[in-house]
Amino acid sequence: MLTEKQGHTLLRLVRQTIEERLGQAATDPVHPEELDDNKLRQYQGVFVTLNKRGMLRGCIGSLVGVESIIDGVRRHAVNAALHDHRFPMVTADEVDELRIDISVLTPPQNLEYRDGKDLVQKLRPHVDGVILKAAGGAGATFLPQVWDQLPTTEMFLDHLCRKAGLPENSWRSGELTVETYQVQHFEEKG
Repeated sequence: MLTEKQGHTLLRLVRQTIEERLGQAATDPVHPEELDDNKLRQYQGVFVTLNKRGMLRGCIGSLVGVESIIDGVRRHAVNAALHDHRFPMVTADEVDELRIDISVLTPPQNLEYRDGKDLVQKLRPHVDGVILKAAGGAGATFLPQVWDQLPTTEMFLDHLCRKAGLPENSWRSGELTVETYQVQHFEEKG
């Protein structure tokens, strides 16, 4: 588990990375000694989410730890700002309006279930992030924070199937692979 201080350092690192990538000076630079932290060097999945005026502006991450938290935060900061195909690239004029969220993930665990009803019973709203995968390779994930917008399990799963390019009710068949994970979530205030 990371501390609030470590989370705040990571939030500052995301903002600094985006500012510098867009040719701006860092408004609150992270000093190298703040990153000299073994917990921040652990390999864990990380997502960086950018919001602007309460609306999603970019979200990119990795489900498993393929690099240190620090490196993942830096890489996903750039990708969320400049390479999320759902949005135009963030401009320097927008940076001050961005609110940054970081999710540090636990390793995904396979969730055994019999059918849609059993799946609904086993998922924990506002706790579990969910990964759905179809046999043909289609798949998608929602972070636990998405439960705030899709509060019923059925609605959450319908939208997740749609995100994966599957019919909304595909989750009811019991034929999808389902994994769950939890996150430690840090967000900028304001």
